[in-house]
Amino acid sequence: MSANSVHLTAFSTRSGIPYFSQWEDPDSAAGIIAGDITLRDIALWPESGASTQEEFIEWANHVCGMCCLKMVLAATSGKVVPILNLTQRSLPYGAYVRDGENIKGLIYAPFVEYVREELGLSAQVRVDMDAEQIAAELEQHRFFIASVHPSIRVPNSSPPHKGGHLVLVIRADAQSVTFHNPSGHDVASQRDVTLSVDEFSRFFAGRGISLVAAGE
Repeated sequence: MSANSVHLTAFSTRSGIPYFSQWEDPDSAAGIIAGDITLRDIALWPESGASTQEEFIEWANHVCGMCCLKMVLAATSGKVVPILNLTQRSLPYGAYVRDGENIKGLIYAPFVEYVREELGLSAQVRVDMDAEQIAAELEQHRFFIASVHPSIRVPNSSPPHKGGHLVLVIRADAQSVTFHNPSGHDVASQRDVTLSVDEFSRFFAGRGISLVAAGE
């Protein structure tokens, strides 16, 4: 059995859309968020495609969007592509920009160009949306990468603002939105998370990226 098959099995979900953590080890997410462990403690860091542990540490908190892309590719092609492989390929397009020691991104328009040119995906930037419109978006596209506040992992919390993190919406209707969260802290907040449209709206910044495999 290939390593890719192992990952698809290990992180399988009720929806059938494979789940991955942006920190590689879903079981370590709660400890990372709480500060009980550090990225240096993640033994699975080579799975990211990083050439060194330092490279993994540098990028791990910035790749929620690339983790969403990894899930899309696994669902549509059956191929598991390491997150940092996807990230590095996106850099010539400007999907991330370095500002000194800081990393800015994911930047939507260059990301869309990247996935169209390099991966053969159909992608469009969406802005000025209400959460109620996501269902109609998924009628035209299979996936929607949504900008939300990272505290969406605790749905009864009150976010200080909207946006700052990306999740992969896999299903939506007039009542609810279902998504995979690359930085969820446990299974319930990671995979096939379903919130009411009103709950999702509290975190949703009204923007994101629609994605579908070419030919679908």
